[in-house]
Parts: sequence; structure tokens; C-alpha cells
Amino acid sequence: MFLRTETGGAAILLAAAVAALLWVNADASSYRSLWETRLSIDVGGSGVALDLRAWVNSGLMTFFFFVAGLEARRELDLGELRERRRFAVPMVAGIGGMAVAVAFYLALNAGRSSTHGWGIVMSTDTAFALGLLALVGPRFPDRLRAFMLTVVVVDDIVALLVIATIYTKHLAVSALLVGLGLLGAVLVVRALGVRVGLVYAALGAALWVALLKSGVEPVVVGLVMGLLTYAYPAARSDLERASERFREFREQPTPELARSAREGVRAAISPNERLQQLYHPWTSYVIVPLFALANAGIAIDGRFLARAFSSPITLGILFGYVVGKPAGILGASWLATRLSRGRLRPPVGWAAVAGGGTIAGIGFTVSLLLATLAFDGPQLEEAKLGILSAALCAATLTWVLFRATAMLPHRLRIRALLGVAEPLVDLYNDVDPERDHIRGPIDAPVTVVEYGDFECPYCGQAEPFVRELLRDFADVRYVWRHLPLNDVHPRAQLAAEAAEAAAAQDAFWEMHDLLLEHQDALRPSDLVGYAEQLGLDVARFRQGLSENAGAGRVADDVESADLSGVSGTPTFFINGRRHYGAYDTATLSAAVQAAGARAVLATS
Repeated sequence: MFLRTETGGAAILLAAAVAALLWVNADASSYRSLWETRLSIDVGGSGVALDLRAWVNSGLMTFFFFVAGLEARRELDLGELRERRRFAVPMVAGIGGMAVAVAFYLALNAGRSSTHGWGIVMSTDTAFALGLLALVGPRFPDRLRAFMLTVVVVDDIVALLVIATIYTKHLAVSALLVGLGLLGAVLVVRALGVRVGLVYAALGAALWVALLKSGVEPVVVGLVMGLLTYAYPAARSDLERASERFREFREQPTPELARSAREGVRAAISPNERLQQLYHPWTSYVIVPLFALANAGIAIDGRFLARAFSSPITLGILFGYVVGKPAGILGASWLATRLSRGRLRPPVGWAAVAGGGTIAGIGFTVSLLLATLAFDGPQLEEAKLGILSAALCAATLTWVLFRATAMLPHRLRIRALLGVAEPLVDLYNDVDPERDHIRGPIDAPVTVVEYGDFECPYCGQAEPFVRELLRDFADVRYVWRHLPLNDVHPRAQLAAEAAEAAAAQDAFWEMHDLLLEHQDALRPSDLVGYAEQLGLDVARFRQGLSENAGAGRVADDVESADLSGVSGTPTFFINGRRHYGAYDTATLSAAVQAAGARAVLATS
């Protein structure tokens, strides 16, 4: 979902930037008069008064940085960066990219008053860069997204610190101290485990006003609040509690129990995921395009282009982003790998790192924000042209790099894109051919493990996709592990034990298929009927069911699910890595292909 949102958001952002250029060149006075309109909010004789452009830049963009912080936090808690040493290389890469970009800008502006605009080339636009990366480099590995997200968040943090220190013209110490006190209050409330969103919203809004009054750019509030918001998978206890509350509502549908059921479901999902679901579409489709519409407008004519493209400001930004950023990111990543003797390395191949470096040359949002703080008048127009030109060149370079990589021989292309870093493993218990139920070649390079429930309708919906996957890929082995959700599926436990009773007669998969085909008929008499249909020893099958002979095996699978952080069904693991997202044929096939490519590298 987020990838589609980023891709669509990048397209709308591009359209908004084009619209701003067309508008200002058609009627510059109306463009300026609209965005310079003052809007004030007064409460009790005090308040905030800003023009519309400032409300967008400092107000609405706070939500953009909030979403960026949420995504970075999710990667730290659940993604590639939960193994903290993997944070080192993208952090070094982000710092390297900034340093080299700034060096290019300073070299081209040495001895001029325009040197104070060096901060413009520091930051990469998260939404635009990741969205265009999905468009121009669709075959770059998913792990590049996590790598780039870390790089751009490092950029954003440093850029916001620069804004707060270097580009703050007038600092009101008393308001800043109030802001620090409010930040402390946020940390205390978080430590106490308060989960009421209004409390954090009120403290965040107050902190935003305090920083604005202090002279510090308040968008930093969004990033801080996002980074403080935990992400975690739904716990089984929370899901069972939600099920119990829903059952109570089902038995007695009163408004109070309806509210309790809603709260139970809501509490089972981490605040990070809920807030991303809420704000990500708004930031991608509304806020960032509105920012582009408010800031990307520059009047363009031949005289302006001739002046701007000979200006050290425009050239410094253009070369800083298009040359400095990729050189810094690629060089710093290589240096970190070399100095650590391979202990630290990018999670992807060097072609993907280079692609991440070139797409990092898109510095739209924060760079425009910094440009408005550093310059005004003709210099601001020159800076905007440099930012827009750099974005166009960076996207083109990334596309060229992608096309060149696609022309490499297959094995070399895989290594260039995926690298040799070991993937993280989420599956706690490895697959055991002596114990696990396996379909497909025992020694296949790709293993798909599903934790399933025979009464779960979603497992039934996933089954045709799994069958198609096994039919399309001869080098995949599929493993079923039991996870009966007894709180919502009362017959799931007995069905799992029936499958184990059939397994005792070497008929697990035949029973597995029948159970998923008849999920609405799992009574004891139905199970015995399936045993008869399969030609099993019915007396032995009945005895296995009556003695709960398979209960221990099912319990072992449930325990392994708990250790692997699995709380719902179906949950898939592909070569030990948890699969997030859809489980249709196309999505699972793409994940299997990527796992197969990594397996090829591991054996080469």
C-alpha cells in the first residue's frame, strides 16, 4: 500500500510542481498575492499569524516529517534496521552524501555571499525520491527502500538541526525553554504508557507553537514525534482480547459494548501503523503537492535561464545534488565496508547503492524550505531553478543506471542489485525435514512456511495462490505449520489434530486439502467422513482424535509461532524472512523470486 501511495504521490507532486510553474508564468501577481495572504489564529488575545505559504511550509509540512519519522521508526522496530549494526552504513552514507554535496556547493560559491546557502544541498526529499525510485527503478530490491529511508531521515535530522541553529535569525530563549519542557512532558507521558492520542496531539501542538515563537523551524516537531512512536506486531493476547470484546458485542449489541469492541481492535494494532494508515495518504496526495504548488513557482524566460545557469548558486545546487550526493553516498558506503573489513556493508548490491545515491539528488521539500530561509529575490529564484533541475537530472540518471544494470548478465545483475549481505531471519525454528510437513523438493533453495488455521477463511483464500506458486516454481518447498485461533475458530484445534491423525497414516496433505476445501464442515463426523473418503484406517483415525494424539505436535507449532512473533493467520515466511503485505500470486511470486536470487548468490 505504501509503495503505491508513494508512487501516486510522486506523480501528483510532479503535477503540482508543473502547475506552479505554469501558474506563475501565466499570472505571477495572483500567485504571489494568494500565498502572501495572512491568516491568523488568535485565542484569548494571543496566537499565530503567518502567510499561507508559511502555514504550508511550517505547519502542514510538520505532518510530512511526522510520517517520515513513523516510517523510520518502523524500520528500526520491525524492518532491516532492527539489527542495529545495519543502521551504521546508511547513517554513514547519509552523512557522506551531505558532506560531499556541501563541498561541491562551497567550492562553486567560494568567496561569495551566497556561501551561506550551503544547507540547501543537504537533504533528500523522502516522498519524491522514494516515489520516483519505484517508477524509474522498479527492479531495485525492496531493501534499498529501507536503506534510502535511513539515509534521508539522517539527512532530514541534520538539515533540521542546521535550520534550528544556523538559519534561525532570532532566537527567543524563553520560548525555547518552554519547548524543551514540553518535549520532556512528551517523554514522561510516553514512559508512563499513556496511549490517548489527544494527549500527544495537544502536547505536540503546544511544542510546535513554542518552537515557532522561539524562532526555531517547528517542522522538527513532526520528525521527533514520529521517531518516538513504537511499531510492533499485534500480540496474540491483544487479538484474543479484541475477539472477546467482539463476542460480547455480538451477544449483546449495545453502544457501550460496540465502543469497547472498537477500542479492543484499535488497541491490538501498534500506534505507528495506525498513524501511518491515517496520515500517509494525506501527506503524499495533499500536503506535499500543496507544498510544491506554494514553493515551486518561478518565472522562466530566456534571460533568467541564461543568468541562472551561470550563477554559482544554481550550479552549486545542481552539481551538489547530481554529482556530490551519489559520490558521497557511494563513497562513504564503500569506505565503511572497507574499513570494517566487510563486517558492515550495505543491505543491497553496489548498483543499488549507486541508484540510491543518484535518486538522493532529489532535494525538493527541505531544500526549498532552506532556500526560502537562506535567500530572497533573484537569488531565491536561482536556488529554486537549481533544485528543480537537480530533481530532473537525478531521476534521469537513476533511470539510465537502472537500464544499464538490466543489461548485465543474469548472475552479475543479481549480485549488483542484491549484494552479499546476509538477510535477517524472523523464523525462530528452522524447517526440519524430519518433522515438518513439506510439499515440494526437500532440498529446494526457497522455502515458504505458512502458519495456518483450517477454519480461517483467509487461509482458504490463500490456498489457491500457494498451489499456483508451487505449480509455477519447481524450486520451492512449502511447509504448513498449525496455528489454530481457538478464540475465534472453535473447530480449528480439532481439525489440526485430524490432520495429524491423517499424517500418522501418511496422508497429511490429502487431509490438509480436504479441510481447506470444506472449512464450513469441520465437525467430528465430518472429519471421520474425510478419513473414510481418503481410505484411511477409520478406527485408528478415530482413536487418534479421541486421544488427542496430535495435540502435542499442534502445541509445538503454536509455540514456534509465538517465538516468531506470529499472532494471526495466514502468516508466511520466505527463506526465514517474514512476508508482509498481500499473499496473492503476483506478490508471493515476486518475493519467491527475490529469495531465489539471494539463494543463488549465497551458493555462488
